[in-house]
Amino acid sequence: MAETVTADAARKTKMFELRTKLEELDAEILTLADKEVLNADEEARFEDLVTERDTIMPEYKKLEDRAARADEIKKNTYREIHGTPEFKKPVEALYGRDATKLDWREARDGALRILEDRDSNFNLTSNQQDMLDREVRKAGKTDLARRIIVTENEPYRQAFLKLLREPDGAAYLTNEERDAMQAYYQYRAQSDTNNAGGYAIPVFIDPSVILTDQESANPFLQIARQVDVNTNAWKGVSAAGVSWSFDAEASEVSDDAITLAQPSVTVYQARGFIPYSIEVSEDWPGFASEMGRLLAIGYDELLIDKFTRGNGTTEPRGILTALQASSGPVQWQSSTTSGAFGQEDVYKVWADLAQKYRNRASWLMNVDIMNRIRQFGSSNVYHAYTIGLMQGAVENLFARPVYESPYMPVFSSTTGTSARLIVGDFSNYVIARRSGMTVELVPQLFSTGSGRPTGSRGWFAHARIGGNSVNDKAFWLQQNATGQ
Repeated sequence: MAETVTADAARKTKMFELRTKLEELDAEILTLADKEVLNADEEARFEDLVTERDTIMPEYKKLEDRAARADEIKKNTYREIHGTPEFKKPVEALYGRDATKLDWREARDGALRILEDRDSNFNLTSNQQDMLDREVRKAGKTDLARRIIVTENEPYRQAFLKLLREPDGAAYLTNEERDAMQAYYQYRAQSDTNNAGGYAIPVFIDPSVILTDQESANPFLQIARQVDVNTNAWKGVSAAGVSWSFDAEASEVSDDAITLAQPSVTVYQARGFIPYSIEVSEDWPGFASEMGRLLAIGYDELLIDKFTRGNGTTEPRGILTALQASSGPVQWQSSTTSGAFGQEDVYKVWADLAQKYRNRASWLMNVDIMNRIRQFGSSNVYHAYTIGLMQGAVENLFARPVYESPYMPVFSSTTGTSARLIVGDFSNYVIARRSGMTVELVPQLFSTGSGRPTGSRGWFAHARIGGNSVNDKAFWLQQNATGQ
């Protein structure tokens, strides 16, 4: 079974690579074909492109036919074993439908069919595909399922690229592409997403969705609790718990009333802007396909920064900011020796963390602190040995995972207050997200001096997200200080 899965994944990967190459070849061939006159070099280039395309296409068609036959066999086997599901319509029947009129089961089953049938998900890792599958199956994630239905189809994808490539791209949409965009507009208007004026990135390349994959370099998207919201804030309910007691026979029970609190996480708007010249859009066939990667890099870097040290007023509140705040429970442990940092400080902060949080705890620190920890072990403190130079980083402390944030402070030997590391149950740090990422085309950029066009355009992307600690007692911050 494992060998079959591996072979299937390899075939899909190969198909994705060939399809990407064919798209690039087609774009360059069409660009040359549109010219009235070609010089000698362009003529030679045109012939080379056509020859390469004719070589690749049969191989791609062979793999495509093989995949189609395999899928048909799998579907027939499924029907023989499980019977025919109620929502077993062809994927194409979903295109152009008003997804807001589907109940959660129809939306779930339709999105799962698309996840199975769409070739475009081959560029996702297996963990990303598993993550999407799990999220779609949750009744509370109906909006994600509906968004997959309206954006993950070839008509919408082609329309999306046309509208981002050219200001007047709408004039070149086919009827099928217009229907796909109309389905998206209906979804946007009726699903309480404030994406007016832009176009949702197809889910499979939307960094605000796929960055939840466990292979992401962003530690917060691996260990923090993530929730979806339809307003500008997430609100929860917390309580310290009920204090039980043993009471005498027939005596009045003690008053064990709990005090409720309502932690909240405000959602802020993250923005990205990619300016580019008109020449780039015309001469670089793969430019549009690079958008997801470029946006993901910048978006990921921003989130790591703000989830670590964001101010909480104009951006997400970082975990470091929350623990260093003067109000509320101050969860920090001072160094044994001011200006120093040793294994005894790691022991102390681990002991301070309540037992119920230690079971699910993680460590967060800068690589500079990691390097100091890996040097704790010696002949007379062998118990503090963590890792050697042959390995990349400290992976575990007290059998709990260690994560790096470059925005955590580096070591300082001064005697003033300076943070070193954080340990705690990061499910008590909540990341709230509203819908996915939206991209809009700015058709012309203008000079700040003369105000005349510069011959450039821009992609303006925005996503709404927030973060905050909802229970500071689940964490401890180790830092250098003279006392608590």
